[in-house]
Amino acid sequence: MRIFDPHIHMTSRTTDDYEAMHAAGVRALVEPAFWLGQPRTSVGSFLDYFDSLIGWEPFRAAQFGIRHHCTVALNPKEANDPRCAEVLQHLPRYLLKDGVVAVGEIGYDSMTPEEDEAFAAQLQLALTHDLPALVHTPHRDKAAGVERTLAVVKESGLAPERVVVDHLNEVTVRQVVDSGCWMGFSIYPDTKMDERRMVAVLREFGTERILVNSAADWGRSDPLKTRRTGDAMLAAGFTPDDVDTVLWRNPVAFYGQSGKLELDGSGTPGTDATFEGNSVLRGVRAEV
Repeated sequence: MRIFDPHIHMTSRTTDDYEAMHAAGVRALVEPAFWLGQPRTSVGSFLDYFDSLIGWEPFRAAQFGIRHHCTVALNPKEANDPRCAEVLQHLPRYLLKDGVVAVGEIGYDSMTPEEDEAFAAQLQLALTHDLPALVHTPHRDKAAGVERTLAVVKESGLAPERVVVDHLNEVTVRQVVDSGCWMGFSIYPDTKMDERRMVAVLREFGTERILVNSAADWGRSDPLKTRRTGDAMLAAGFTPDDVDTVLWRNPVAFYGQSGKLELDGSGTPGTDATFEGNSVLRGVRAEV
């Protein structure tokens, strides 16, 4: 089983996670820029974070045979902090970088006027830079959030096939099916969706325009949920081709619209390479 996790926050994960993901079949991923839990108080902290998404983290992933891509944006939650507004001015230079395959995560957290402004501005950046957009939907009042999201996307002029509306559930999927946008589902241990519910959605709506991700971050989450979903699909009678469509071909098709996907030469697991003088080894290997 080959797996492309289209939404996972590896900055929050360990090298053990990378190793386990590779063993489970993960060969590529996209890491969206997001809120780190602790509020950032300056633009500089964002820029250091973006630099790590295009530098250190792809290097770290390659040591475990996984090709790393990212998206960059001012996330919805921090769009409400006036100290962070200047981030929007710096995004264009990052959107030109290799490995940056979309604008994201953008969208809504609390559906404030500030979030409206940042969302619309970043959809325009996606248009200007000919990139897809990864849209976060709010965890509260999700149905209203999705409805408002789709209205803003339509107003933006960005083609719906270049937008994935993420963190969906059974209540909101029909809205997005009808919009023509891609549908993203985050599979979590306790919240959002689980494997069983995801299989039920796939039975009802099919495999077209659906992305399944682990969205694993600093909270309770599981970076192997993509593999567990694939196993659940097989157990429910889906074919290996169905699984390959959902877990590989669909994310390749969506992010391939950026023209910047790199899926060959992902690295050799266990190498001792360095990035700016640092390696994933913490110290010198013991002599045998």
